Amino acid sequence: QVQLVESGGGLVQPGGSLRLSCAASGSINRLNTMGWYRQAPGKQRELVANITSSLNTNYANSVKGRFTISRDIAKNTVYLQMNSLKPEDTAVYYCNLRSPSSVETWGQGTQVTVSS
Repeated sequence: QVQLVESGGGLVQPGGSLRLSCAASGSINRLNTMGWYRQAPGKQRELVANITSSLNTNYANSVKGRFTISRDIAKNTVYLQMNSLKPEDTAVYYCNLRSPSSVETWGQGTQVTVSS
């Protein structure tokens, strides 16, 4: 069983920055993909960014150039550095781990609010 624990959400003004962290524990296959999704009120959950075990990254068009995903393989931790935040980035952000057999695990979610 895999557990994911997220941290780093909060309230930030437009143009500000936040860094999210997600630590995985348990029975982890290192050949996994980790990523971040978000869900705003009344909207579907969407992919923000993900990163493979070989450090290939993928970003939603809406965050390219502003967000950076990274991971520490040894620590089973993934990070999301969010810069130039906009009010439309406000959402609950969820950490996701997908195993090589496509089994997915989700974190509990962390709220990010961008508001003046």
